[in-house]
Amino acid sequence: MRILVLCHEYPPLGGGGGKVAQDLCRGYIKHGHQVKILTAHAGDLPFEQNDEGVQVIRLKSLRRHAFKADLRAMAGYIWAAYWAGLRTIRTWKPDVIHVHFAVPAGAVAYALSMFTGVPYVLTAHLGDVPGGVPEKTGRWFKWVFPFTPPIWKKASHIVAVSEFTRQLAIAKYPVVIDVIPNGVDLKLLDPGEIVVHDPPVIAFAGRFVPQKDPLQIVRSLAEVDDLPWKAVLIGDGALRVDIEKEIATFHLEDRFSLPGWLTPEQVIEWFRKSDILFMPSLSEGLPVVGVQALAMGLAMVLSDAGGNPALVRQDVNGKLIEKGQNAEYSQALRTLLSDRQTLYQARLASRSHAKSFDLDAVVESYEKILIHATPGSLK
Repeated sequence: MRILVLCHEYPPLGGGGGKVAQDLCRGYIKHGHQVKILTAHAGDLPFEQNDEGVQVIRLKSLRRHAFKADLRAMAGYIWAAYWAGLRTIRTWKPDVIHVHFAVPAGAVAYALSMFTGVPYVLTAHLGDVPGGVPEKTGRWFKWVFPFTPPIWKKASHIVAVSEFTRQLAIAKYPVVIDVIPNGVDLKLLDPGEIVVHDPPVIAFAGRFVPQKDPLQIVRSLAEVDDLPWKAVLIGDGALRVDIEKEIATFHLEDRFSLPGWLTPEQVIEWFRKSDILFMPSLSEGLPVVGVQALAMGLAMVLSDAGGNPALVRQDVNGKLIEKGQNAEYSQALRTLLSDRQTLYQARLASRSHAKSFDLDAVVESYEKILIHATPGSLK
């Protein structure tokens, strides 16, 4: 089967959605399929490359930052990917299109399918669903939304990465949506022997934006500064300066590392040196870094936003905190940091729980859907 993938993000550009696209593309290759992805170009990245068998085609689309795509960059991607998609369909003749995000890539898939007849399967990640990330999409969804229902209705099949994302989507679009969680390669992401570091290391990875509430990380850790710990905040974004100021306010400069926006491989190396994933997010689909942290055996201290509850077995591999109950974050951290045996057992439990997100099973689920969407000869 020839699969054309559309996604405006692909590592090292973008966040979790791009990483999901990469994992699935690589999985399709391992299952014997041919895969091309049309994604965005930025900086000095190559315009074409082979990523473990995946043909990655990066398009000029006005993208300026690795960690975010503004409205101009998304519009540029729609324009570039449509014309590149037409050329690819004409010469390569894909059997099916797998598109990530209804906005912006879904608009491309819809137009390509209308003009060429190639069916598409849509994966929704949260940021493309009205109400999913209000501070990020609330303003432009007001005028984009009237144009989006056809994208959802035309799709041969729709998948959401979490039940939370599914429920938000079906509240706006009268379509059938299945849930397939983000997966992780448990063989590739192997922590080896799990130990508790001295001092324990708390990690965060993601965009420095209000949705992720990174300032709460600093404030909660300031409340347990009597205990030994180090913290690494991996990422970048508009709140970086505020984070640095908050760290300085509590005189915690020697405890925090801010290495910037890293590749997925570099993030995993930091997780290898860490013990706890701390994410007090205000909204989430199903965070890829959360699934990766499970595989690397990190204990969890997460908000109950969106798909986060799927990552936590309460008081077994960590703690799930109700949004708004900020005082409970420091209490959960204190419990883990005060007792090395408790932290060690939570780490072991996370690695065990990661089996629920095995990438091979996720790829097989998508493979069945893609095959079903293709012309009858492939069903």
